[in-house]
Amino acid sequence: MVFQCQRDSWARQPDDRGLIDDIPVLRVTRQGPAALHFVQTPLEPGSAVLLTLDWERRFDHMQQHSGQHLITALADLMFGFKTTSWELGHQRTVIELDTPSVTAEQVEALEKNVNEKIRARIPVVVREHSEDDPEIETVRSRGLPDNHTGPVRIISIEGIDDNMCCGTHVSNLSDLQVIKLLGTEKGKKNKTNLVFLAGNRVLKSVERSHSIEKALTSLLKNGAEEHVEAVKRLQNSVKLLQKNNLNLLRDLAVLTAQNFKSNPGRGRVFVLHRKDGDSEFMNIIANEIGTEDTLLFLTVGDEKTAGLFLLAGPSEVVEKLGPRVAELLEGKGAGKRGRFQGKATRMSRRAEVQALLQDFIGHQTLEE
Repeated sequence: MVFQCQRDSWARQPDDRGLIDDIPVLRVTRQGPAALHFVQTPLEPGSAVLLTLDWERRFDHMQQHSGQHLITALADLMFGFKTTSWELGHQRTVIELDTPSVTAEQVEALEKNVNEKIRARIPVVVREHSEDDPEIETVRSRGLPDNHTGPVRIISIEGIDDNMCCGTHVSNLSDLQVIKLLGTEKGKKNKTNLVFLAGNRVLKSVERSHSIEKALTSLLKNGAEEHVEAVKRLQNSVKLLQKNNLNLLRDLAVLTAQNFKSNPGRGRVFVLHRKDGDSEFMNIIANEIGTEDTLLFLTVGDEKTAGLFLLAGPSEVVEKLGPRVAELLEGKGAGKRGRFQGKATRMSRRAEVQALLQDFIGHQTLEE
């Protein structure tokens, strides 16, 4: 078998990718002793094919998996922290340790010891045993799956660890290059998650960090050591501007309402849209104008797509027209005590709502 398959749930190494001739391998799973390859195009049974392995993906998984074995073994030897689970993710790998906490000093000591073992160029050996070999009982293991067949693989890091495992591994710890422990996170059931990168992932992480650092240096016009303080100053400035903008919007809402009320020729319908407004802006206008004799249709947000709306006025009118307004704007809303407000997805139909309201008020005037 050339392609490593995704084993049962107890094995955390992802499956391989590659080509069978020029046909992409989408997934590889295990069914008993057989590896099932999922491809887009049928293959002729018995035909000779060329298998091309995605080596970059495979080697990345090897580095992370062997790194996990090394970290797990040393965390147990140094501090008695047992590994209860682990996950090889796309960006980082996580080891679940059966301890409520790990100190920063312990993380530092563990990382130092791990990298010392890498520099010592310790061999990693794969040994196969029969299922009834008594040596199997002496190694670290989570047990075999119920449908396991064939020999049992034991991965040995000489003098450090012997572990039953079906994954692919490096042949020497020096192939790991370097391991960086990124820190810990709170895990489930009073456990701790230890996050790490191994090998090429460390190099890629440094490259990403350096690119971000260069971009921030260009944007903030200062050195990397001053980035955090510069961002804090910008955040404070934005908060102040947002506060000032909010105060101005409140003042504008009051002035808008007063201007309408002071107009002797004002009608019984008031319509207003403001792109940079919010719910508070609309409600201030409604409070200032009053809703006993005036029907207000207020909107904020994008002029054509999504936004917020408020229909305010006499309770019986709003109760009757509110759902219709929401329907026209292709939105949803709810209301009580003379106010119906909600979210709209078709603000471009505001003119239709205005026509509906004008028509309703016109009929009311004729009836009076």
